[in-house]
Amino acid sequence: MPETLALNAAEFPRCCDRCFHSPERPCRDLVACLESGPLCHEDDACAAKLTARREAAMRLTGGNAVVYVGTGTCGLGAGAAKTLRAVRAWLHEHSHEAEIVEVGCIGICSYEPLVDVQLPGRARLSFSRVTEEAVEPLLTSLFNGEVPRELLLGQLRGEGGEPWPDLPYLDEHPFFAPQTRWVLANCGIANPDSIEEYLARGGYRALARALRDRTPEEVVKTVEESGLRGRGGGGFLTGRKWGFALRTPADQRYLVCNADEGDPGAFMDRAVIEGDPHRLLEGMAIAAYAIGATKAYVYIRAEYPLAITRLRRAIAAARAYGLLGDNILDSGFSLEIVLKMGAGAFVCGEETALIHSIEGRRGMPRPRPPFPAARGLFGKPTIINNVETLANVPAILDRGPEWFGSVGTENSKGTKVFALSGTIARTGLVEVAMGTTLRDIVFAIGGGIPGGRAFKAVQIGGPSGGCVPESRLDTQVDYETLKGVGAMMGSGGLVVMDERTCMVDVAKFFMDFIQRESCGKCIPCREGTRHMLEILQAITRSRGREQGKTALERFQGVIHLQRLARVIQDTSLCGLGQTAPNPVLATLRWFQEEYEEHIFERHCRAGVCAELRQLWIDPDKCRGCSICLKRCPTGAIIGSPRQPHTIIADKCIGCGTCVEVCKFDAVLVA
Repeated sequence: MPETLALNAAEFPRCCDRCFHSPERPCRDLVACLESGPLCHEDDACAAKLTARREAAMRLTGGNAVVYVGTGTCGLGAGAAKTLRAVRAWLHEHSHEAEIVEVGCIGICSYEPLVDVQLPGRARLSFSRVTEEAVEPLLTSLFNGEVPRELLLGQLRGEGGEPWPDLPYLDEHPFFAPQTRWVLANCGIANPDSIEEYLARGGYRALARALRDRTPEEVVKTVEESGLRGRGGGGFLTGRKWGFALRTPADQRYLVCNADEGDPGAFMDRAVIEGDPHRLLEGMAIAAYAIGATKAYVYIRAEYPLAITRLRRAIAAARAYGLLGDNILDSGFSLEIVLKMGAGAFVCGEETALIHSIEGRRGMPRPRPPFPAARGLFGKPTIINNVETLANVPAILDRGPEWFGSVGTENSKGTKVFALSGTIARTGLVEVAMGTTLRDIVFAIGGGIPGGRAFKAVQIGGPSGGCVPESRLDTQVDYETLKGVGAMMGSGGLVVMDERTCMVDVAKFFMDFIQRESCGKCIPCREGTRHMLEILQAITRSRGREQGKTALERFQGVIHLQRLARVIQDTSLCGLGQTAPNPVLATLRWFQEEYEEHIFERHCRAGVCAELRQLWIDPDKCRGCSICLKRCPTGAIIGSPRQPHTIIADKCIGCGTCVEVCKFDAVLVA
């Protein structure tokens, strides 16, 4: 049983003696109830909550048969909705009394759909790749007492009853063993739609104690002593930031949760909200109390419908329990949380642009100072933290700053959540202690590069980050250390690339993304990023498309590329522009030879840059079927039927159509 379980199912009939019976406020001292377990069951409102909490406790102690289906966005994308229907159909057909619980993503997205089964009195078992077709044989075997090992990920330690003999534990799996799961502790494990289960696992205990035993100044001091730094990219000390707002005189203060993750390959915030929304709400409530805010906003992408739905349900449930709204837990502190959907603009991840968007204006940055902590939303002191930062707060208040600071490096405490994607064996969401090396994340947790291909680089920090080569893979996950190799922590996107990746093309991709997402307010970002993109496009252009002085202009552009990048960094208005050149500077630093090959040899070693591809037809393999000749968009292929064909190099644009349509693998690429 988890040590955070603060109650025992057998104790539920006992009634709390501090209750004040009223439909509007069923329990006067919910603080004590959160500590001891049960709510009053003498009126209907308390009785309903009591029943729900008892059912939640029974799940945690293994008293009921439960089938858990991972229905986060990644699971649904892998077919979890069909798996869920198949589970319901099988239980109905076989008349089994088992509860079905939908949970979020546990992190190992490449193994979706995930299904856990907990039989009465036995430990919970986790199974991978449970497709619609796999449901019937899986459940039939389990309910007959047999465990199909081919789909088994492992049994969960501390979840349920008696362990299964000779079966591995889930926390021993190579993906989970190196992790330190604090923020993700409940994701994929607990029911995100059940506030009762969150309470049973110790949820809202930190909020209750803070309101009862600590002043706002003491909460700020605790968070500052923990060493928690903003997980959204800047890495500023969270407690110090809160202190600025608290000490700024104002009749109104605001808290904003930035859930507008726009980095390609990033899905940390989405997964946390989908899997454990109450952890975020508790962190927000503590933060709002600490700075004296009575209104808070969650600025979230409209493209996250499931996260929005679960967050709305969590807010409603918290209000019903008196954990949000007026006079929370009779403490005199009130908090209203409002959801604000963003339209997906990358620039709105910047604090001042985000504030403008919430105010109903165009999302464009403004000069700082004044900083939002002094003058932010509607001109009032405002604190903006991202989802992961706020999700760390309840555990810090519950276990103390020393506990949080015991993990990590000297200047980077705690853990960091990363979205691991790209050409890697095990993609998903991982949480590691600060100080873990990139090599451990990529190879120990991610399983390395599939297909026996060579590792080339890992892109960290999103469009504002940089690419780290194999020679720097032993770099630690630390705010300052990553800056030393031309990268940055960012929000936590981590994209792995193998030998088939062209680093010039990677730089061009991110520069194109940044240029399109630029708000256009300041010239260095608007025009500078456009010019950098044009230089990169010229580098990957074929000789046949150059006319007049184009070749000379291309060389001049390359010479000035780094200087242009420095000017953009030094003169742009906001963080988006100031970090925009990072992908180019990092690839230039670590992969200069690839740039030289593109510039001088007109060659792309990865074969990605279409205009620099060299295609030819192997006469020994070509059967003269003429399919490639007919499909070539530029008429670059000649030849007679049933005779080997030839590609005219000056006409070929390297589109690769001939490679795709050839049935005999006769078209070769260099």
